[in-house]
Amino acid sequence: MRNIKQFQAALKYGYRSGLEIKVSDYLKELDQDFRYECFKIEWEDLMYRTYTPDFLLPNGIIIETKGRFVASDRRKHLAIQKQHKNLDIRFVFESSKRRLSKGSKGTYASWCEKYNFLYYDRIIPQEWLKENNKKTKTLWQLSDKSVIPFPLKKTRRT
Repeated sequence: MRNIKQFQAALKYGYRSGLEIKVSDYLKELDQDFRYECFKIEWEDLMYRTYTPDFLLPNGIIIETKGRFVASDRRKHLAIQKQHKNLDIRFVFESSKRRLSKGSKGTYASWCEKYNFLYYDRIIPQEWLKENNKKTKTLWQLSDKSVIPFPLKKTRRT
């Protein structure tokens, strides 16, 4: 029941989770510029898809907040990382110590470390906000709801 109330509260303020609200409030408290779900990233699975990151910082760092980090999310982020090597996607978890699945020894943190994703719990660390990330800074200039195209030439499937 608690999750439903949190989700309804999040929707009321234009977010999809309580963690997104907390991160947004934290950034506002620090008087930090950010954009929320302002563009999409095209990626290929068996078909072309788009992914809308949660937060974009002025330095080009993309923040994805996760309470639950299910297998499909992990697979998606590995594909995006492989297809968009220039993007700097980082995670803010409710708890990085959570197990990947029941009975698994792996945690969200160990998965991030294995695949070279930076992560933190509950807040965005100050170092990330102050970081000068030249390779992805141009993302900030994208207009709202832009789409970053799949980097390879598209081929028609028949």
